[in-house]
Amino acid sequence: MSYDVYGVGNALVDIQAQVSDEVIAELGFHRGIMTLVDETAQRRVLKALEGIPFSRCAGGSAANTVTAVADFGGRGAYAAKVGANELGHFFLEDMRNQGVTIEVSPTEGDTGTSVILISPDAQRTMLTHLGVNASLTADDIRADHVRNSKYVYVEGYLMGGAPTQRTAALHAMQLAKDYGVKVAFTVSDPFLIAHHRDEFWRLIEGPVDLLFCNLEEARALTGKHDPVECAVEIHRHAENVALTLGANGSLLMHEGEVIPIEGAAAEPVDSTGAGDMYAGALLYGITNGLGWKQAGHLASHAAARIVSQLGARLRRKFTRQEVAELLR
Repeated sequence: MSYDVYGVGNALVDIQAQVSDEVIAELGFHRGIMTLVDETAQRRVLKALEGIPFSRCAGGSAANTVTAVADFGGRGAYAAKVGANELGHFFLEDMRNQGVTIEVSPTEGDTGTSVILISPDAQRTMLTHLGVNASLTADDIRADHVRNSKYVYVEGYLMGGAPTQRTAALHAMQLAKDYGVKVAFTVSDPFLIAHHRDEFWRLIEGPVDLLFCNLEEARALTGKHDPVECAVEIHRHAENVALTLGANGSLLMHEGEVIPIEGAAAEPVDSTGAGDMYAGALLYGITNGLGWKQAGHLASHAAARIVSQLGARLRRKFTRQEVAELLR
């Protein structure tokens, strides 16, 4: 079987709850950023949510992106680690129900979780316990899946995780180059750049064919301020660039051209997964015959729909007619 995108990343069961800023303050976490926590801290967070409505779904940055590819009718596969427990089986079943191929043997240990606390202004505070994700190794990368894919998509969080996770990510990229498969990489979070800026640049200058980043990440990478200058600087080293600008849309760089993509109107409810959805829709487009501007237009509207709902998974998928109208 062939795939449009083979994703490599963390397997996390997303647990989403709308809370007040006071709850976040009482827990003692920094509002609006992702924090890695241990099992004890995560249990404390879950206890604080008792009595508060929540939802859950299979998640993780790259998992969301590969699921988005499938949402539009593309073919996706995924590599990750899950625990041999109820949450692990839930993750596998949920991904497969979305049409994603995931051939993973559950292992002993806790399945990773990401508690996403959503503030009244739609800001998200993410508390992530990686669990068995930290045991991802190069042996978990399916060479046959890489070989039969158009793109390998790797999340930057792996570069800041356990050493074996980093090795697995680099191995997937190397396999892609060996087989002539394109590599897409997402910076994932600004905090990673402070610790891995030089390595990220080596990847951008090396195996990465398409870099995804937001404006804050682009500024941290380049030291420049203007969005176009940031995109142009990254494009000097990477074949393609997708730089998201929130409500102001995005900038694509392809074959030396700056391609501005308009933002799509949305009433913000929850920003969780907007960048992941943007990446998934764009990757679906460029692997299924759309031009870069068309794919960016689709990605912009897909991200807006995610922002206007609760959770990183599309509650109302795009119909073929909607996609056709957007592309016109």
